[in-house]
Amino acid sequence: MSSTHHRIGVMFSTTGPYAVVARSMLNGALLACRESAALGADFTIEPVVVNPGGDLNRYAELSQELIASGIRHVVGCYTSSSRKEVIPCFEKHDALLWYPSHYEGFESSNNVIYTGASPNQHVLPLVAHMLANVGPRAFCVGSNYIWAWENNRIFREAMTAQGGQVLAERYAAIGDTELQQVVEAILEARPNFVFNNLIGTSAYAFFRLFRAACKERGIDQAKSIPVASCTLSEPELEEIGEEAVDGHLSSSVYFSTLDNPANAVFTGTYDAAFPEGPSTSADAEASYIAVKLLLRALHDAGTDEVAAVKQAVTRQRLQAPQGDVWIDPQTLHAWLTPRIGRSTEKARFDIIVEEPAPVRPDPYLVTSSPRYAVSSRTPNLRVVR
Repeated sequence: MSSTHHRIGVMFSTTGPYAVVARSMLNGALLACRESAALGADFTIEPVVVNPGGDLNRYAELSQELIASGIRHVVGCYTSSSRKEVIPCFEKHDALLWYPSHYEGFESSNNVIYTGASPNQHVLPLVAHMLANVGPRAFCVGSNYIWAWENNRIFREAMTAQGGQVLAERYAAIGDTELQQVVEAILEARPNFVFNNLIGTSAYAFFRLFRAACKERGIDQAKSIPVASCTLSEPELEEIGEEAVDGHLSSSVYFSTLDNPANAVFTGTYDAAFPEGPSTSADAEASYIAVKLLLRALHDAGTDEVAAVKQAVTRQRLQAPQGDVWIDPQTLHAWLTPRIGRSTEKARFDIIVEEPAPVRPDPYLVTSSPRYAVSSRTPNLRVVR
């Protein structure tokens, strides 16, 4: 029997301002590639790894190079701006991007498989939790690009629809760590909590500065003005440092502390394969899922032809570290299980909220729009003849 050999692209910025998360994503993808032998001796995978270095222009260039070399499937991108940058290339050449990061939704492409959380799987559960348990007044901060803009918009609509209030929004350039003015503005406003959409080194600096400023004023920051995020993960907790690591909330679909057999195997194998880290994370798990689903679809389809692989992937059901995961054929987004965790002094998360089953992705918030969250009225519609 002849052996089937597939080359796949793996594209993450393992250097640059969000390198810590990207390295964990690369690790997750490579771990799944190493496990490809379980599909059979007649099936082999060769990952072709490229590093855009956080340079937005390099994403499109490297995508073009990978596709020109004959590769049809690329697992990669962390930021929404990088994803937006490469999609035209994938659509032009009918290749498939496997995007393994939580994101802001409101996008549809027949050339993207989304294995990270949609807004109804991370933003909306966080809003419900914060309003019910913390308070109605929020202050939004974020890195100055599409992820933060859109996530804050969705958050604001959900908050106001349910009687909450966004006091202000502040943005900083990606990589900016001089955030003292942002911290002062928050302390002046005294919100019930902060909704954080800063990424990478900006986020780590913010957590340290905010905790220190609160301590100087005798404020127990974690209890009085907690910070809630949809991005915060275990490798980033380790970067923040022990002086400011605990008491932060994160809305996600995966935490490394999940207690189930699949996650025990995943974390054990991951730690053994990458003893130097970074620790596993929701984005690492999403990358692992993306590659596992891709490999199963390639094996099932018997070809790397995009249309056949897209059909095959919707037939897969994966027992992932977070629980059962599958791709919705209508949206090409993943069914995932929302959770909320609170960070500990050990740079891990205690899971405090967990959905009982995977939730259908709703990237456009068609069935879960926060605009109608508190309306008890049904639309007064009539048939027009």
